[in-house]
Amino acid sequence: MTTPDGDRGLPARKPWISAVRGLWPAALAVGMTAATFGGTGSPEKMESLAHVLVLLPLLYLVVAKLDRREASWPVLGILILPFIVLRALDVIPPSAVFGGLALAVLIWGAMDGQLRRPGPFRVQALGMAGFAAFAVAGLIADPELGRYLVAAGWFLHGVWDFVHLKLDKVVSRSYALWCGILDVLIAIELIFAL
Repeated sequence: MTTPDGDRGLPARKPWISAVRGLWPAALAVGMTAATFGGTGSPEKMESLAHVLVLLPLLYLVVAKLDRREASWPVLGILILPFIVLRALDVIPPSAVFGGLALAVLIWGAMDGQLRRPGPFRVQALGMAGFAAFAVAGLIADPELGRYLVAAGWFLHGVWDFVHLKLDKVVSRSYALWCGILDVLIAIELIFAL
């Protein structure tokens, strides 16, 4: 049997199936946010989100350094593990460790000349500095002001994600979509202290 588009034996693909299949990152982001909904109002949760705000641009920096978009999800998994351990041990702030890792990646990029050349790595280095500044400012400011600074950082990182999704650069599209939606929803929770 021949289908209208000339393929033999293969059923015609329904366009909505492809669209739904591409939305799993959005569903994951909404599900993760719903699972923790209402927990961002406490100072401890806000502090935790400030530390994660350093992890987000670090992932972009590492993936840009590796020049491997397909590494987005594995790098996320690798970075989440030390975050969980550091939060459980409560000896050194995760943002300090992630800042140190970012510095090591930046030094690596400077030594091989990648930081001097225009391109994605240099852009990610600037993003790392900007988002880390929001996180640090949120950690050292008065808790009420800190909450808004961290929320602004999360929201702006969501915009960063959507720009990368639109340009289809640096990280995988599924990661950019997931992270963008998650970031904006967390920013909303922080702003309204839900």
